[in-house]
Amino acid sequence: MPTPLLNHDIAEDRDRARRRRVYRWAAAVIAVEVWFVLAPLLGLSPWPTLPRLDPMLVVVVIFFGGMLALAVGTQVLTGRSPHLTYRPEQVDVRLDDVIGIDPILEDVRRTIDLFQAHRRFADQMGGTPRRGVLFEGLPGTGKTMTAKAMAAEAGVPFLFVSATSFQSMYYGATAKKIRAYFQALRDTARKEGGAIGFIEEIDAIAMRRGGLLSPSVATSSADGAARTVVNQVISEGTGGVVNELLVQMQSFDQPTRSQRLANRFIAAVNLLLPGDRQIPQQRPTRAPILLIAATNRADHLDPALLRPGRFDRRLTFPTPDVHGRRALVDHFLAKRAHDADLDEPRLRERIAAATNGWTPVMVEHLLDEALVNAVRRGASGMSYADVERARLTEMVGIGAPVTYTRHEQELIATHEAGHTVTAWLVAPNRTLEVVTIIKRGAALGLLAHSDTDEIYTHTSADLRALVQIAMGGMVAEELFFGDTTTGPASDLAAATRTAVQMVGAAGMTGSLVSFMAGGKDLVEATLADPAARAQVERVLEDARKHVVWLLSRNRHLVEALRDALLEHHELVGDQITDVLLGASGARRRVDGRTDLGAAAPVEPDVARPA
Repeated sequence: MPTPLLNHDIAEDRDRARRRRVYRWAAAVIAVEVWFVLAPLLGLSPWPTLPRLDPMLVVVVIFFGGMLALAVGTQVLTGRSPHLTYRPEQVDVRLDDVIGIDPILEDVRRTIDLFQAHRRFADQMGGTPRRGVLFEGLPGTGKTMTAKAMAAEAGVPFLFVSATSFQSMYYGATAKKIRAYFQALRDTARKEGGAIGFIEEIDAIAMRRGGLLSPSVATSSADGAARTVVNQVISEGTGGVVNELLVQMQSFDQPTRSQRLANRFIAAVNLLLPGDRQIPQQRPTRAPILLIAATNRADHLDPALLRPGRFDRRLTFPTPDVHGRRALVDHFLAKRAHDADLDEPRLRERIAAATNGWTPVMVEHLLDEALVNAVRRGASGMSYADVERARLTEMVGIGAPVTYTRHEQELIATHEAGHTVTAWLVAPNRTLEVVTIIKRGAALGLLAHSDTDEIYTHTSADLRALVQIAMGGMVAEELFFGDTTTGPASDLAAATRTAVQMVGAAGMTGSLVSFMAGGKDLVEATLADPAARAQVERVLEDARKHVVWLLSRNRHLVEALRDALLEHHELVGDQITDVLLGASGARRRVDGRTDLGAAAPVEPDVARPA
């Protein structure tokens, strides 16, 4: 609930500005009406009489006038502000529509409250209102949408501009466009009672200034000298643009044109008056402006921009967590046709869990692609299978028809079944999402699995399980075919990276030396050390031996899943676990847990609950 301080100064200023506009228009209309009434009474024509001119003179005047307008117009247009203005009623998003960024929404709302109460915050409490807010984060995390929603919530115009549109081939035109944009911001704020400006990808014009190159960098060759001159020109240009931006961000309280003219006249009069009779000059009014800028590379911005007084606040837009993604799924599915199965909370939670690290735009695009899959199969709404196929397409690529030979199909199906069975047995905290032998990109088949719950740290047991899962395909090939192929190459690379993390970064194998401290590539630095390489080899070999022991005692599970893949080519979600539960003789309890039958040959210490 807003405090008494947060009465809307912006609304009062907008209403005051509206009344001034009404008064000016009313005065103009009354003046015209008075003229049309008095002119006939005075015997005058209310319409002006055009003079008689020589046609040749008119042609000459039009020609030279056109040439002058062309010359002046070129200069004016090159320095014109490239922004687009959106009225509050034109913006169709509000903060309630911004989903998945709950950690920063509170700060966003507080910024709007302070903006709306800027005058009372400054005059009554002595504070300095926020003038600039920097949004940083990955593309698609909602920075532009949030800025638009803030303008709509505040009820003020939204002046949108892309930083690249300031750039110009004419020398000095970029700085002129920046001045024009900030002038438009000030004019709009005073006319409308407030304004919010938004600069998209501000790093295009606000990169860190490097200064002029030292003379010592010049070389004796002509090419080196030319490069030095070019670099100096580029550096000077970048510095000039950044300097102009820094100056303009301090210009929100500049006097208006009429105030400057009045103060000039008052200053001239004060020269004739004694010191005790000086006329006070007009003070500039505070322009209620909030400047928002967005960037994906805040660390590349010039440090002078990030100090208080320019960008007072930096808000980092993270990728949404599992709760934010679940809210996004609910929000997007409410507007898209879908089957009744997608109304089940369990499936929506599975989609949210399977999109770990995805931005809101990526989640929305996923559901759009799922709708495309539904259209292709002639359905009126998407199903969960459509969503999973769309997710696979996003992660790996479009699936190609299965054209393998029978031997290749059996080999690839066995390989993927080995991965899947290993994951089911050693990693009860992971969800088996999709296993397929459909070729996608360079992958002949794949197993997609993820953490059941969203976690941010992993134990040594978790990482060893990942290494074992990566070994499952190669071990299955050895057990069933007596040899291995080139298929496990990517699996070994993934297992090696995980083992390197355990040895060279996490201190999970006895050594506490971190190879990340050297600033080099972790894999390269770890494998270059003989002792660390031996530890990596030991982690990989231990994982392989354990998987050989595990799959040797559960060949029936691999065979069952292999046969299912040969028949269906792709299994999704519960289809995978149903095959494994059926082959193990397990039956699912009502409460969702698994009761393994006594005849199941799965070892008790590795039996995995569903």
